[in-house]
This record gives sequence, C-alpha cells and structure tokens, in this order.
Amino acid sequence: MTGSTMIDLGPQARIVARLAERVTDEQLTGATPCPEYAVRHLLGHVAGLSVAFRDAARKDLGASTEGSRSAGLPGLDPGWRRELPEALDALARAWREPSAWGGMTRAGGIDLPGEVAAAVAADELVVHGWDLARATGQEYTPDPAALEAAYGFLRAAAQADRGPFGPLVAVPESAPLLARTVGLSGRDPGWKP
Repeated sequence: MTGSTMIDLGPQARIVARLAERVTDEQLTGATPCPEYAVRHLLGHVAGLSVAFRDAARKDLGASTEGSRSAGLPGLDPGWRRELPEALDALARAWREPSAWGGMTRAGGIDLPGEVAAAVAADELVVHGWDLARATGQEYTPDPAALEAAYGFLRAAAQADRGPFGPLVAVPESAPLLARTVGLSGRDPGWKP
C-alpha cells in the first residue's frame, strides 16, 4: 500500500460491527479460524486492535500501541456489545484524518509509516471480519477498498511460504480476491467450524 491514496476504513468497520451485533451469546464459545481463539476471544481481539489502531492513527503512542504483553487470550468486557461498535467507529474516524497517513507511528510494538499502519488496520478488519463470519455462519462481503488494501499489505509482506501471520495457504490466482487474501493471512479459505 506504500504510495497509495487514503481509503475510508469506515465501511469495513461497519461491516465488522454488524457481524458482531449478530453474534449470539451461545456462539461466544464457538471455534474460529484462529486456532487458539473462541468467538469471544476474537471479539476481544477486535476490540483491542480497534483501540490500538485508533491510537496509531492519532499518533497517541502508549500502552495500546505497544501490543499485548499478557500471555493469556484476549478478554471480552461485559459491555462489549456497546463498546465494540464505538471502538470500530472511532478507529474509522481517526483514519479519516490526513495526518494519520503521514509520518511514523507504532502498532503492535512495531514502528511503521502511517500508510503501512493503515494497511495493517485494513487487513485486521478484513481478515477478522472473515474469521467472525465463518465462525458464526454469517454471509460476508468485505468492503472492496479495504480488501484491496489488505491484499496489498499481505502480498508485500509475504516471503517464500510465510506471511506476516504464519505459513501461507496456497490459493490459486484464479480464486476470488477474498480467498487469496485469506490464504495470505495463513488461513484456509474453506475453513468451517
């Protein structure tokens, strides 16, 4: 995504918020494509990354942008049904500021250019949206601009048979862009709970 223009992360953030809104309490303990995460952990992770990437956009560097130091799985606050959509909305608003895309910032304890952090944020929203949809049996069509940004980031970060988040899953170039993006993230596009 280096050298690209700004994209609005709002449409993808709203898609993820709608997916989360439809999660039932019974589904919170279900499996996800993230091997160690149940649905509740995935939602807790999305809540945390929303705050972290909001702060990265604002260049408000601190505990949220340092990455998780705890050894446990991400928790899910009792007020998550209200807090998660608010955090996703705040993330999208923060990345609408042109200053978010310039200079350096920090996310996950890694210093990176603003526009790269935005691509990582798009990747997180697109791939974890897919994770959540698959885990809870929902239809999923990501925002096209966010999907392009996620694919561009993952493709640029891939080396040989490994991507930034684990071993690549081979997906033919003729497959839809979402399937290729999911494969680059180290997930099997055909995963079912």
